[in-house]
Amino acid sequence: MNTQTIIKPLLASSIVAAFTISSPALAEGVSAGTLIENTASATYEDGEGTKTVDSNTVQVRVDELLDVTVTSLDSGAVGASPGEAVLTFEVTNQGNGPEAFVLTANPVVTGNDFETVVESIAVDTNGNGTYDPGVDEILTAPETTAELAADEAITVFVIVTVPDGVADTEESNVELTAEAVTGTGAPGTSFDGQGVNGGDAIVGATGADDTATGSLIAGITTVDLDKAVSLVDPFGGDSAVPGTVATFTITAVVSGSGSVDALVVTDIIPDGTTYADGTLALDGDALTDAAGDDAGEASDADGITVDLGTVAGGAIHQITFDVTID
Repeated sequence: MNTQTIIKPLLASSIVAAFTISSPALAEGVSAGTLIENTASATYEDGEGTKTVDSNTVQVRVDELLDVTVTSLDSGAVGASPGEAVLTFEVTNQGNGPEAFVLTANPVVTGNDFETVVESIAVDTNGNGTYDPGVDEILTAPETTAELAADEAITVFVIVTVPDGVADTEESNVELTAEAVTGTGAPGTSFDGQGVNGGDAIVGATGADDTATGSLIAGITTVDLDKAVSLVDPFGGDSAVPGTVATFTITAVVSGSGSVDALVVTDIIPDGTTYADGTLALDGDALTDAAGDDAGEASDADGITVDLGTVAGGAIHQITFDVTID
C-alpha cells in the first residue's frame, strides 16, 4: 500500500462529535450537576473498506449557579393605620440548582416619614396570596426559606407594626433582602465543592442576593357627626309647640386618605315626640322604615339606624328624619 493510496481515503473521511446531556435544561440553563458528555468519531476508507474510530469521552459537570430575585407584589403603597400591616413579596430562585435563602427585612430606609417595627416574616403556605395568621408559616431567626428548586418562586409576607402618632399620607418603606445560603459575592465568585453533587457553586449576575422595597402610606381616617334641627309649627312659624314638626339632619363627615368600615349612624326618637313614618332619608333619597331592604330602618321604639358600610375619606353623608312634638 503506497502513500497515495492511504492519503486519499483519509481525505474522504468524516469526523462527528456526539454530545449527550444527562438531565433536562431549565429556563435559567442546564441543571446543576448535569454531566455533559462528548465523544468524537471519525470514519474513513482504506483498502479494506470503511472503518470508524472513536475518541475518548470528555465529561463536563455543570456547576451550580447562585442567583435570586426579590419582587414586591403590592400594586402600590399599602394603606395602613397604627397597628399591623402586611407587605407582600415574591422570592425566586433564578439559579440552576436547589438553594435556600436567608431573608432580612429592613424598616430603616432613608427618606421614611416614619419607621415601622418588623414583627415577623411568613411564607404563603396555602398559596392564596393573602396573609393568613395561624396558617402561613412564620420563619424563625435566622429567617431562611426551605430549599427552592431551580426557577421556583414563593410568596413571602413581611408583617410590621405601624406606630401611633403617624400623620395622614405619611409614607414608609421596608426592604426585603434574600441571600443564598451557600454564599454571595461578586458575579463569578466560586464556592468550591459546595454545589450539587459536590460540584462548585458559582455566584451569578445578581450576586446571589437581591432586595426589593415595599411601601406603606398612612391612611388616618376620622368620622365627625354634626346634628341640626329645623322646626315648622302648625301656624307656619318655627315655634316648638305640640304639633310642631322637627326635622333632624345628621351630617357624617369622613376625613383622611383611608377609609372606615361598617360605619353605622343611629339616633333615638326624643321623649315627647313621635317619629313621622316614612321620613327617613339618606342624601335626599328616601329609605324605608323596615329592616333589611335598604340601608335604613326606623321606629318609635328603636329610633333610626342607617348603615353606611365602607366609606372613603373625603365623603360626606346626610341623614334626615322627622318627628312631631306630642
